[in-house]
Amino acid sequence: MAKKKSGKDVSKASAKAAKKAKAAQKIERKEKKKVSKTKDEFDDDDQDLESILDKIQREWEEAHKVTEELVEGPPSRRANATLTPCPNGNHLWCIGGEFFSDDGKAHFYSDVYRYSPEKNEWRKFVSPTCPGPRSAHAVVASPAGGGKLYLFGGEFSSLYQNSFHHYRDFWCFDISTHTWERIDTKVRPTARSGHRMATWKQYIVLFGGFYDPGIKTNYLNDLWLFDTQEYKWRQVEFKENERKPSPRSGFSFLSTPEGILLHGGYCKEYVKGSRPIGVMLDDTWFLRMTLNTETPTTGKSSADPLTLKWEKRKKPSTAYAPSLRSGCTMALWSAKNMGILFGGVTDEDTSEETMESVFHNDLFGYQIAGNGKWLSMNLRRPKKKGGAQKKKAPVQPTRPDPDEEEDSDEEAGSDEETVVNDKPRKPSKPQSTKRPNDAADDEIDPDDPILTVPRPRYNAMLAVLRNTLYIYGGIFERGAREYTLDDFYALPLDKLDRYVCMKASEIVIAEGDDASSEEDDDDGEDDDGDDDDTADEREEIESVTVVGEDETKEVEVLETIEEEKDSLRVQATAFMGVAKDSTRSDEDVVSTPLPGETLAMFYARSREYWAQKAYGSSDSRGKQLRRDGFTLAEERYATYKPILEEVERILAEAGLDEEEMRTGAAAGPQTASGQSRNRR
Repeated sequence: MAKKKSGKDVSKASAKAAKKAKAAQKIERKEKKKVSKTKDEFDDDDQDLESILDKIQREWEEAHKVTEELVEGPPSRRANATLTPCPNGNHLWCIGGEFFSDDGKAHFYSDVYRYSPEKNEWRKFVSPTCPGPRSAHAVVASPAGGGKLYLFGGEFSSLYQNSFHHYRDFWCFDISTHTWERIDTKVRPTARSGHRMATWKQYIVLFGGFYDPGIKTNYLNDLWLFDTQEYKWRQVEFKENERKPSPRSGFSFLSTPEGILLHGGYCKEYVKGSRPIGVMLDDTWFLRMTLNTETPTTGKSSADPLTLKWEKRKKPSTAYAPSLRSGCTMALWSAKNMGILFGGVTDEDTSEETMESVFHNDLFGYQIAGNGKWLSMNLRRPKKKGGAQKKKAPVQPTRPDPDEEEDSDEEAGSDEETVVNDKPRKPSKPQSTKRPNDAADDEIDPDDPILTVPRPRYNAMLAVLRNTLYIYGGIFERGAREYTLDDFYALPLDKLDRYVCMKASEIVIAEGDDASSEEDDDDGEDDDGDDDDTADEREEIESVTVVGEDETKEVEVLETIEEEKDSLRVQATAFMGVAKDSTRSDEDVVSTPLPGETLAMFYARSREYWAQKAYGSSDSRGKQLRRDGFTLAEERYATYKPILEEVERILAEAGLDEEEMRTGAAAGPQTASGQSRNRR
């Protein structure tokens, strides 16, 4: 018979059960607390996420906030900007540009202007999100999506041109909202300037240009396509035996329904041991583009629905084409399927130090259809009602007097057809830049339309909007001095009666001086000024804009921290300039490492030189002599290594990879031709 549990055992069991229950309650409270805490954290996270999204939205709106401002007139003096007709409205868009002041400073712009001919007003649009300041970029327009402007590439330099950069970024400007968006793709064209773009159906076609990393100016002839529907770049490859245009920049590139017309351009020929020679091109090519929409009978779809082929056009048999020149990109007159060419410059190298330049202000048309045909577009003289004709004005006009222009405008405006001279004549000759003297003023017909022709110039910005040609700015040179113009003209192409000066230039250009004597005087003054200014002014670096491939950053340069880096950048820039000097001795050339060159490459190139050095300074022979030579080469390389690394950074910022650096270095030392940088 079992014993009954004592009261003590019962109390122990109940205490143990109570303890278990208490522990269970404690665990339950913890679980509830944990669940509650987790829920609160989720709520907090939701609130944090909402605040983050709100913050991002506010930052985006602030970054894309557009300021619109009505300005008094055309943009400030500048060159190598773009003037683009609006694809779905009666406007012109002007973007970017550069201006080199008399004190040697380079100013680059990133502003966007819109011109409305109907109101004769200019408006400026400013947004925090926009392409960096640049010039020599390319812009094309597309009517899709309410109207877009696409921009690629261009160039930028520091204030005193110590560092030079090319862009390879791609942007889209929405005309309806006036906002910029950057288009980033893994595959894209290399950095460049002076290239051209045109649109064909949904494609943007890019060709040529140049990049100048400081060693030499490298001209390009690669062809790229950007599909605006798929948002992808791709390079078009041609077979080796297929003909294609030579490398060039600053050419005409006009879109047609069948493809794209390319004419002219500029490049430099580099011959080892001599200075580079500028080459003006006048060949004409047509890029025939065919979109294959038919399904093949095999049932397999074509890998590439687009077919492209370069066709070289023969030079017209008639002899009324423009004289050989550069700096005269054509604008497209779409209503007539015609390219319009104005001005330009013809350079003639007379010696290694001097170059004679003749500037033009004549007007030509190129009929794109068929095999192409040049037309000389002469202004139509108004008919006189009785009386003797007054003496004709000289070919070169003065700038129009505003009072005379208003009077003449009232008389002009008859509905006679456009006067286009397509009869054979001798090739156009460079026009004199001298103006008529005061004694002959009373013999000049004030109604002669030739008096309204703008001053000769090159790199003028042209655009045809409907049937009117607009000309803005450009560059004119007298002697060694360069003038960036800021005048603005309009010419009705369907009437060709007279140029209308929308804004006269306020720039005073000295007349009557001999170009050669003025060049000598200016050269002397420049030399004196450079000696005084260079050392002092260029050390005062306040800020530097560093332009990379992916972004533009404003970097505040603190002298105490960045002094050493600044000094190294200046040394690297100077080294790049010396590397292009063909007057260096053979010893200096062979004993100095090049950018992108490894120690092994440097020693392989200069082995004999260092062996001779070691032979003259020691009694070593055989393998030991080679070791001593290598030691000397290694010491030389170590001396230049910091500068070479900085040079390579500069070249990398310009968009070059290691292979391109070594290719440029392998070309050897080059020298500048003395030609204006704008000829590129």
